[in-house]
Amino acid sequence: MTEIVKGLRLVEVSAFIAAPYAGLTLAQMGADVIRIDPVGGGLDYRRWPITSDNRSLYWAGLNKGKRSIMLNVREAEGRELAHALMTKPGPEAGIVLTNLPARGWLDYEGLKAKRDDLIMLGITGNRDGSVALDYTVNAAAGFPLVTGPEDYAGPVNHVMPMWDVVAGLSAVNGILAAERQRRETGKGQFIGLALADTAFSTLSHLGYIGEVQINGDDRPGTGNQVYGTFGCDFATSDGRRVMITAFTPRHWQALQKATGTEDRIAALGDELELDLTKEEARWAARDRIVAIIEPWFSGHTLDEARSALDGAGACWGPYQSFTQAVQEDSRVSTENPMFEEIDQPGIGRYLASGPMLDFGAAPRTSVVPAPLLGGNTDEILAGDLGLGDGEIGRLHDAGIVAGSMA
Repeated sequence: MTEIVKGLRLVEVSAFIAAPYAGLTLAQMGADVIRIDPVGGGLDYRRWPITSDNRSLYWAGLNKGKRSIMLNVREAEGRELAHALMTKPGPEAGIVLTNLPARGWLDYEGLKAKRDDLIMLGITGNRDGSVALDYTVNAAAGFPLVTGPEDYAGPVNHVMPMWDVVAGLSAVNGILAAERQRRETGKGQFIGLALADTAFSTLSHLGYIGEVQINGDDRPGTGNQVYGTFGCDFATSDGRRVMITAFTPRHWQALQKATGTEDRIAALGDELELDLTKEEARWAARDRIVAIIEPWFSGHTLDEARSALDGAGACWGPYQSFTQAVQEDSRVSTENPMFEEIDQPGIGRYLASGPMLDFGAAPRTSVVPAPLLGGNTDEILAGDLGLGDGEIGRLHDAGIVAGSMA
């Protein structure tokens, strides 16, 4: 955690990844994030991965550092409590984050009538408000058709929900930008963010759209080779696998040095009349380069390859399972200051990440575990809304609110 945005207050009404990831990012930078869930938990409360006793590691991971309240928003009184939290006075309050439909009790204009400078960021699937998830967006963006083996004609989905993560981080940018403008102008606003737009915007920024419209080319699948340069995977003698990239002249020279292939690579360049110090030439000769380098890797263990590649300054990385990453990679350990062991209520002790950013003027503080579902209900009702014990008890009895749920 850090306290770079300490004082910022927002209310999150969300499910699944994009909005919770945005709330997590802000909470880990010091914001006070109150997550509202329905009584009994939302759609993602038991989402996999889960522990043997059905506790969601996913939910715990995405809600670290937040406060949790359960409200029955099907009832008018529950909606009124939610609105009171969303529109609470204060220069750093009045911020709402959601990926639920921004209508009904979440209608921006209705909330704005209660606080004129309200900031609300709403994440939708498509720009027109229709449903889309990361997996359908990725399919439409073209990437599955260039993923997988070169000799396989069908789509290959990846399991990383990339567009959800991009959307979550984009939402953080949007909220911080709108909050800055509000400080300068006194005006709030609704910020719309479509999950699909994060993918299609990326197609534009990285040249995929220009490649189609200007060059008339549809990007081919290239397996594990990196398009337009030299990058490829190699098997080692002990059954492991490494990914090698040589984008820069320095890394290209380092790879040749580590594998002892300088003379053979030079001869290949002469034979093909290609300047292999250039990326496009390495791409053109990629199969011949692989044929020269591959025997070296197949004759060395992963540790031997590591020593030679690191010694030469090559750019590479081992393929690792999640288990191998946790057990073997110091970057996924407390040697990395981003990580620490936490005691997660209801789950146990395990490694958890704080913010990715290292702020020079805002040192790291301890990672705060996720709350139990509804674990802060009474605290929020009393401390944030000023309700007394009797009123809080009545709300519990009426089923308008609920407390801790494991």
